[in-house]
Amino acid sequence: MRTKRFAAIALGAALAVTLAACGGEGASGGDGNESTSSSSAAQSSGEQAAGDATAAGDKTVGVAMPTETSERWIADGNAVKSQLEKLGYKVDLQYANDDIPTQSQQIDQMITQGVSLLIIASIDGTALSSQLDAAAAKKIPVIAYDRLINGNPNVDFYVTFDNYKVGVQQATALLVGLGFLNADGSDASNPPSDPVNIEVFAGSPDDNNAGFFFNGAMDTLKPYLDDGRIVVPSGQTDFDTVATLRWSQEAAQTRMENLLTSTYSGGTKLQGVLSPFDGISRGIITALQGAGFGPKLTDGLPVVTGQDAEIASVTLINQDVQQSTIFKDTRKLAAQAVSAAQDFLAGKAPEPNDTTTYNNGVKVVPSFLLESDIVYKDDIKSLLVDSGYYTAEQVEKGQ
Repeated sequence: MRTKRFAAIALGAALAVTLAACGGEGASGGDGNESTSSSSAAQSSGEQAAGDATAAGDKTVGVAMPTETSERWIADGNAVKSQLEKLGYKVDLQYANDDIPTQSQQIDQMITQGVSLLIIASIDGTALSSQLDAAAAKKIPVIAYDRLINGNPNVDFYVTFDNYKVGVQQATALLVGLGFLNADGSDASNPPSDPVNIEVFAGSPDDNNAGFFFNGAMDTLKPYLDDGRIVVPSGQTDFDTVATLRWSQEAAQTRMENLLTSTYSGGTKLQGVLSPFDGISRGIITALQGAGFGPKLTDGLPVVTGQDAEIASVTLINQDVQQSTIFKDTRKLAAQAVSAAQDFLAGKAPEPNDTTTYNNGVKVVPSFLLESDIVYKDDIKSLLVDSGYYTAEQVEKGQ
């Protein structure tokens, strides 16, 4: 298991703006205090900022997001757009409704209309080569946003979270829920004495991140699977079998229903499900509850993990239904994308903190990786409410 960690990014005053993230409040700027001795420097700095804003106003950034069916992508799009506009850039934000031809056409149109830079969260990481070639021909830099674009050399930068570590965190949360680990990651003093049964779900096979999540999780679970402390009764543990196309909640629900019929109808006990995304988690939970499990963890509902801290799932965690999720603060990801965009538009190369991990099949793409957090019920207030990502009322109502 990898152990390297990356420091959290420091947001400069130019990026300290109020963000709308899934309805939550973003980070705000400083108090604006300055000493008299620095007034001349501040005036000069202000004049320079005004000049930069004027220059920025002549530039348009194309932002291509995959879908509006997931609240996290709405939050990402809004956060990127608001930060770029705060800096004076024009923004063409498009959502493609998880349709590959639509996203391709949207990016083609952005290039034709003369955007100065592209920020792309791809639907299929292998489907945009002609668009990237067209962008390169017009010297338009391309930033891959959270999903790596594969098979093309014209990906200039990648901003994301440490996706392998996200998988490690998902498996760690599952092990906590099953009683093998304490919440701090240490070994539990009284772990289960009998084998524990789980099932495994993975993300969309056309999303490069899904493999990183899966590998991080399965590497973490491997010692428990190898010595028989954890068992997968269905035998379904390879990525191609457990992948969920387009991260579909409905597909996950159907697969979980099929597993319950094929593997658990004879009385075999199911105690946990590794889920890589909150939408998939809700589909799994619906299937489990429909089969008579639960309705809550305290009533025998299996432990189900998640990712993205979607408000519907955060509420389920608060209600003791879903066990955990992974919080990837989209405000920070947006800020890093905007910082990289500013560098490119100023004629500079952004500074990565990872130059070895993300090979897109043609080259290793310079990347900036951010940290994520496991959210259990006890962490909702400190990680999500106190940080302004959600309000207590949103957590209570689930919206």
